[in-house]
Amino acid sequence: MVPFTKAAACGNDFLIIEGVHAPADLHEFSRRICDRHNGVGADGVEWLFPAEDADMRARLINADGSEAEISGNGTRCVAAYLVGHGRSGKLNIRTGAGVKHCELIAREDHGFEFEMDMGEPQVGGVFSIRLPSGEARGTPVSMGNPHYVVLVEEFSPAWRSQGAEIGRHDGFKQGVNVEFVRVTGGNEIEARFYERGVGETQSSGTGSCASAVAAIAAGRVSSPVKVHAPGGTQVVRWSEGKVFLRGAAQLVCRGEFLG
Repeated sequence: MVPFTKAAACGNDFLIIEGVHAPADLHEFSRRICDRHNGVGADGVEWLFPAEDADMRARLINADGSEAEISGNGTRCVAAYLVGHGRSGKLNIRTGAGVKHCELIAREDHGFEFEMDMGEPQVGGVFSIRLPSGEARGTPVSMGNPHYVVLVEEFSPAWRSQGAEIGRHDGFKQGVNVEFVRVTGGNEIEARFYERGVGETQSSGTGSCASAVAAIAAGRVSSPVKVHAPGGTQVVRWSEGKVFLRGAAQLVCRGEFLG
């Protein structure tokens, strides 16, 4: 039996599991427990291990069993888990994309709000790629993990299949997270996410950051930016070279996986 805590950040859900319970088949086990029919169901597992230079190390395994550098929402869920277990409201969490600082802004019962220092984004030049369905034109952004942000006037009914095509494109050697972004105001955007190793998600922390950064770089919006997604709204602030992400996280349930 493997004990877990389920947490969600704007509809992006994760299982939090202490590394002491990690099985030998970590990737395959993560795939099984994330299965929404025969497992618990989640977008990924955040495995927690001790860290010499941080309060905790979080290792993220996606729902398909692949490993990712970081999830902004997943890291915020880890912070909620740690605070829920008595840790302070100022946390340093080591991820595959470096140490991220999370600061508790508000708490009510099992609901939390954090602002997280996401570090310095790397923004590339806009470029086009050819797809079976046509051409896509987007901005590459790294938030410690790779993103390709496509600014659109309206969301195409086929955005999911287009996101899958972009994710499979051989121009992205490590795969890529895809965002479709519609500007709705001077400080607001709406986004849809098709994530590497998961597929469509209700929200994305690093994806929200990449979306806001790309829209700011294009001169379409100004910081801070409200990023609206099906799972909820997050606020991205790009200040003095760094990106800060603010949003909610909720501890949903605890249990034991028998599989």
